[in-house]
Amino acid sequence: MESSLIDVKNMPSRFTMARLAMTTIAGVAGCLLVQGATAQQMDNDAMSAPSSALDIPESVRLFGKRDPNVRRATALVNGEVITGTDVEQRLALVVLANGGKVSEEETDRLRLQVLRNLIDETLQIQEAAAKDIRVSSAELDENFARVASNFNYSPEAFTKYLAEQGSSERSIKRQIEGEVAWNRLLRREVQPFVNVSEEEVRSVVKRLNAAKGSDEFRIGEIYLSATPESSQQVLKNGEQILDQIREGGSFQAYARQYSEASTAAVGGDLGWVRLPQLPEELQVAAQQLAVGQVVGPIALPGGYSILYLMDKRQVATADPRDAILSLKQIAIDFPAGTTEAVARQRTDAFGAALKDLRGCGTVSDFAAKFGATVVENDLPARNLPPQLQSTLLAMQVGEAMPPFGTLTDGVRTLVLCGRDEPEDAGGVSFDRIMSQMEEERVNKRARTYLRDLRRDAVIDYN
Repeated sequence: MESSLIDVKNMPSRFTMARLAMTTIAGVAGCLLVQGATAQQMDNDAMSAPSSALDIPESVRLFGKRDPNVRRATALVNGEVITGTDVEQRLALVVLANGGKVSEEETDRLRLQVLRNLIDETLQIQEAAAKDIRVSSAELDENFARVASNFNYSPEAFTKYLAEQGSSERSIKRQIEGEVAWNRLLRREVQPFVNVSEEEVRSVVKRLNAAKGSDEFRIGEIYLSATPESSQQVLKNGEQILDQIREGGSFQAYARQYSEASTAAVGGDLGWVRLPQLPEELQVAAQQLAVGQVVGPIALPGGYSILYLMDKRQVATADPRDAILSLKQIAIDFPAGTTEAVARQRTDAFGAALKDLRGCGTVSDFAAKFGATVVENDLPARNLPPQLQSTLLAMQVGEAMPPFGTLTDGVRTLVLCGRDEPEDAGGVSFDRIMSQMEEERVNKRARTYLRDLRRDAVIDYN
């Protein structure tokens, strides 16, 4: 994870923790090609066949007092126990991913989602074991150390940090085990039986080359269905979700929990789409968004959508944000108890001195004068926060950004030491498109596989 360049030793950011808590480490990515279908349309198509086979009266009366929506935070999955501690430790990661600002009501809802995720994870590990696929302790230790290093921690220090946050090394290793075992199972049991013809790929390549230079948007969506009777309440719920996201909550986490579209399983990610592929209401909203912004709830036939613009690019055209930047970060940390006035004085002196910095060769000596630390890394510009991308791409090699940071996190700057420009796309890669289409079909079969495991499982909620 290249973003480790940004020093998070004292406090990992909500964005990097969100990746750790809510996404896979070595997993198969979500749908990369979306050919003209919105999330809610796909969801309606997917649900139409099963629901039509059910004979459910319009007026339903429940017999008995048990509420099927109330679950305690423990379960027995095919004889394997998921404890309340397991749930709380994984929940701590999700809360941390949302900046620690989660209401009591939201925490209760997240707890239920975490339990569902742990049940799926257990089923995946069990199925892999049944196929004689296991992840060794040495592999788990190696992956855990890699995760810790992404946050500039040693494994021991990271274990201590997790305990301070109410989580544990065991919780993350369990997640790693589930991801690695499931991916190996898919590679052996699913991937060999997925076929994409050359003709299909050529058809996609032809369409993409015809659209060369047009804008493509990578969009996340949270879709909330509504009837005329429930419309106002659903709208209110959507506004509350939007407020939580704008306050720092993870869009992907809320999409997994609340979205009623088929893309909920991949954090609401619609993949790369062009505006004509979206309903008119969503086209207008998406066109006005900057990368990283959210908007909504947007009224649609049958419900509301919240949109998140994850990225933007031009089809089959080189993107400046694909340039590989060689960066050095110079960081000053303020000791506990430092007053704002003293911090401001040091920051002003730091910023003034940066104007006289003469290239990357002098960074070490410069940092020593301020008692600063230096971290260096090479990474694509697009992997940096959007607010830093435009500034860095406009800089010359050897220049430093103005200082940025806070009294709590310290002050830092980035020095541009080199830049490898992206190659002209020229055309669409046949092999890349084929790989993406195969990956999409593997993901589709994987979701069916997991659905079948859920149907056959013996699950006892305690």
